[in-house]
Amino acid sequence: MQELIRKANSRDLNTLKEFLTRANLGTEGLTEETIDSFLMLENEKGELIGSLGMEVYEKYGMLRSLVVTTGQAEKDIFVLFDQMVQLAKEKGLKCLFLATNKKGALPFFYLMGFVNIEREELPEEFYRSEHIRQVLNVDNSLFLKFNL
Repeated sequence: MQELIRKANSRDLNTLKEFLTRANLGTEGLTEETIDSFLMLENEKGELIGSLGMEVYEKYGMLRSLVVTTGQAEKDIFVLFDQMVQLAKEKGLKCLFLATNKKGALPFFYLMGFVNIEREELPEEFYRSEHIRQVLNVDNSLFLKFNL
């Protein structure tokens, strides 16, 4: 089976929103202006089977919308993250951040090179994002940082 990871474009907006909604994730902030900060993982039939996005604020990115369908290999997730790091570098970002409340995912993120930070270490720019403000209201959210 051959998967393809590509940058989303405006034609993908509705498909991506539907995919994220089925995964019970919010789609606020996902617009034609921000769609180029999302990656899509497709199977050989062109069906969407995974996504990873980021919100960009000046020189920082906050990862969001990581979804993969059941049965996707870990290597696909690694490649998705690797491609997001490349996209962040292309956009001239200095750091990537993520929030998770899934402690079981931490070993994966550590393996990718992320380190724990306190929420006070998040860039001020993030507080302008409705999505990030919602994440900050989740008591058990952990924050991680990856320097580019």
